[in-house]
Amino acid sequence: MWGRLTLGLCHINVSHMKTASIRELRHDTTTVLGWVKAGERVVIQRRGQPVAELIRSGRRIQARRPDFAARLKEIYGDQLMALTATALLSEERGEP
Repeated sequence: MWGRLTLGLCHINVSHMKTASIRELRHDTTTVLGWVKAGERVVIQRRGQPVAELIRSGRRIQARRPDFAARLKEIYGDQLMALTATALLSEERGEP
C-alpha cells in the first residue's frame, strides 16, 4: 500500500499519525499508551476504520475565583455602610 508503512504493532500514515487496531491496543496497551504519553496521537481502528483517537491528557486548569473582598475594598475603601444589608432589605419590603 502506498503511504503506509507497517512496523510490527505500529502503522504510520503519511500524516505521521500512528494507528493501532483494537486487538493491538488490547494486547499491547503499554506500548500504545507510551506513544500517547510521548505526545503522539494514536487512531484506534476496527476493521480498518477509525473508531477513536487517543491523545495526551492536558493538565486541568483550575479556574481562579475573583477576590471579592479586594474588589469591595478597592471600591469602598474602609467605609462602613450606615445600614446593614438586612436592614435595607427589611426597609424595602416594608417590614418593621
